[in-house]
Amino acid sequence: MNTTTSLTAKEPDFRNEFTANQTAPAEQLEPDFALIQLDTTFVTLLSEISALEYHQVDSQDSRSAENVRADEASRTQKIESVLARLTPVERAIMTTPAQTIVGLGIKARHAAYVVSEHWDVPIDQMEWDARAVRLLIEAICKLAGVPLPLLTVRTMPLFDGLRTSPL
Repeated sequence: MNTTTSLTAKEPDFRNEFTANQTAPAEQLEPDFALIQLDTTFVTLLSEISALEYHQVDSQDSRSAENVRADEASRTQKIESVLARLTPVERAIMTTPAQTIVGLGIKARHAAYVVSEHWDVPIDQMEWDARAVRLLIEAICKLAGVPLPLLTVRTMPLFDGLRTSPL
């Protein structure tokens, strides 16, 4: 027996079993159908918040201060409304068990949103525990073929302080 070949470690293949152009057959995703539906709602609601936030940034023009304050109050109320709809979706994602790697990826994407502060600094400047969480979430999302959420939504100024109740 050749000892050189027996001691050589084979690099693991962490790619998703489906290429970017393929989708998982429906029967393979059926066990996580509820999570997939929740994820669709989750991503839609995050997009609504993001659109409202970016609208705020774009609308800072030469309008009167009173109009700007009224617009900000209206936008804040809209964001709070979306957050109220988001909370039960997040709770359901956390409590629904994953049955497939895609379901696990959905749960990891949600976890990334919850701990989005782990993406605020370069990874080499993070505390060890935060780095471990971030790397685990990224690895799961990559393996599952699930992109990370719009993490910038949680770090924008108007969003700060709006989530007042823990999940």
